[in-house]
Amino acid sequence: MAENLTRQILREHLAEGELDPGSPIALRVDQTLLQDATGTMAFMQYEQLGVPRVQVERAVQYVDHNVVALDFKNPDDHRFLRALCRRHGVRFSRPGNGISHYIHLERFGRPGDVLVGADSHTTTGGALGMLSIGAGGLDVAVVMGGHAFELACPAVVEVCLEGELARPWVQAKDVILELLRRLSVRGGKETVFECTGPGVVTLSVPERGTIANMIAELGAPTAPTCPRSRSSPCASATPSSASASATGAAGSSSAARTTARAPRASTRRWRRCSSACARSWRGRSRASTAAT
Repeated sequence: MAENLTRQILREHLAEGELDPGSPIALRVDQTLLQDATGTMAFMQYEQLGVPRVQVERAVQYVDHNVVALDFKNPDDHRFLRALCRRHGVRFSRPGNGISHYIHLERFGRPGDVLVGADSHTTTGGALGMLSIGAGGLDVAVVMGGHAFELACPAVVEVCLEGELARPWVQAKDVILELLRRLSVRGGKETVFECTGPGVVTLSVPERGTIANMIAELGAPTAPTCPRSRSSPCASATPSSASASATGAAGSSSAARTTARAPRASTRRWRRCSSACARSWRGRSRASTAAT
């Protein structure tokens, strides 16, 4: 039986439990994200585990919340975090580099990965087809120590985007605002909203990131997007009544629908696409540096 992207990733990373919505499961995690407002306590909790080096493929500590040095407190925290990153094998992103969840999307995003971050908008990583989940600092500390991430198995709702946004009057933010209007800020609990359909290919990565970022306001754990898909590659795991349309006419709304289709690409294909995008980004970055 064909499965949607979310369940494919869940099954690949499943450490314990069964993929029945609402039942407890544990996932192996590929990447973790910390920011300075949560990282200090998370690192102190991590040190209590007695693990000398982090046990995930990539762990990154960002400084993007308490940046202004009005007194000695913020700089002291930054030095503390830098020292612990050096000791435990964590990448350190210094103040001024940018906002954690979007910088992580640009630098380390990889389709098919599971990312757990101590920031509610870690969900931004869904723009590249990741399961990016916001969690508490203690949860991230435990994951860094080599343990699985525990959560309730989410239901999956397909958000089928059709048509094209009537830019500049209609933006990607209007898609998530429409979902919030229909479902309220509590309508996404224990539910993954997976964006599919022909409208997805018309969205840039920043636009997909906007939808994924604000899915946290819906109470949802994450919102992965199937990259480079001209038709829906995902089959709804559970019956769903929520969908949204990216319309091509300002001031009008087209009929929204929820459909189930079989996947047409594997996680490996999405990872190859991500690698190509990463090489392209690095090339542009070098060219920009040379020009300046």
